[in-house]
Amino acid sequence: MRPVTATAAAVTTLLGVGVAAVAAGRYASDVALRAPSGRPLPGDPRLTVHATGPERITLTRSLASLRPGTYGLEGPGLHAVVGPVLDRVPHTADTVVRRLERVELGVLGPGARVRLTPQLHRGTPLGALGLAHEDAEIPGELGPLPAWLVPGPRPTWVIALHGLGTTREHPLNVVPFFSRRKIPVLVPAYRGDEGAPAAPDGLAHLGDSEWRDVDAAIRYAVRRGAAKVVLHGWGTGASMALRAAAESGVRDRISGLVLDSPVLDWEATLRNLAAARHVPAPLLPLAVRAAQGRTGPHEDLLTVASAPDAPRIPTLLFHGPDDTIAPWERSVELAARRPGLVSLQTVRQAPHAAMWNADPVRYEESLRRFLTPLL
Repeated sequence: MRPVTATAAAVTTLLGVGVAAVAAGRYASDVALRAPSGRPLPGDPRLTVHATGPERITLTRSLASLRPGTYGLEGPGLHAVVGPVLDRVPHTADTVVRRLERVELGVLGPGARVRLTPQLHRGTPLGALGLAHEDAEIPGELGPLPAWLVPGPRPTWVIALHGLGTTREHPLNVVPFFSRRKIPVLVPAYRGDEGAPAAPDGLAHLGDSEWRDVDAAIRYAVRRGAAKVVLHGWGTGASMALRAAAESGVRDRISGLVLDSPVLDWEATLRNLAAARHVPAPLLPLAVRAAQGRTGPHEDLLTVASAPDAPRIPTLLFHGPDDTIAPWERSVELAARRPGLVSLQTVRQAPHAAMWNADPVRYEESLRRFLTPLL
């Protein structure tokens, strides 16, 4: 009986290890794929507010708090907007002083714990920007999708698609730019967002299924009078735009793509999300396998977007090497594979989906030049 007992023990041990591995992989994939819409992306440190004054705020000194540009500042019950670093204002060696643009929610005082976010505004286009808008409802695959429609007389519409870690308030950063140029802007929620239907499995698919809600948004815009649309997406919103350009039944209506920090490598982004949320390195391969098993196979989006038969849609790419979520190198490769069609604007010292924040003036000038022949 001893050999039989030993074999049974070995099998039991292997089964136990297998079950533990499956459970660990499932846990690790949950960490990456179950984050609710609007939850801050991992990676950036929490900062302490040391002092505030007239149009200035003193924060913990770090690579994050030293970034150039304009950012939202979020904490429990807090939302503010900070501008550039004020180098000439006296400060200690472990702090940095930035311009405080405004406080939109809560009281910002010493000791508050905050994070920088690319999302500047809270509320609707009317409440946040003073721009009249319509609360629209898009018939989606899983149910109605709430959306804001900021009207304009031009026949080409922009559909603005937020990504990971933000809500549809994030595209409000650029809505004034489009509004000044009389371009209608549709800002939809999609599956998993607040007010929108949940994904059937409760998981984010990093754009691989969510693009169907973009297809619904394009169809809605066309029904409302859009002759053409430009898809402007951030992160997974950019991935959704690329998927729609390749697979939508109304892709002939897409006249341009603006892709900010696109997720072109599904596995790399999943690993980066899990690692940034402190999943141990040995579990990262299990997280990828578990996620693939739960969400289905994922085509390589870089291959899809650069295939010889891929739609020839003018594309403006904003991305930079400091993105720790979606590898910048994939965007460089996409631009190299489609010369003359894809233009890459490299933005340094900017985290994921914050290319506008780093230099709004340069970003909007590139956008103006790209859009002018498409309108």
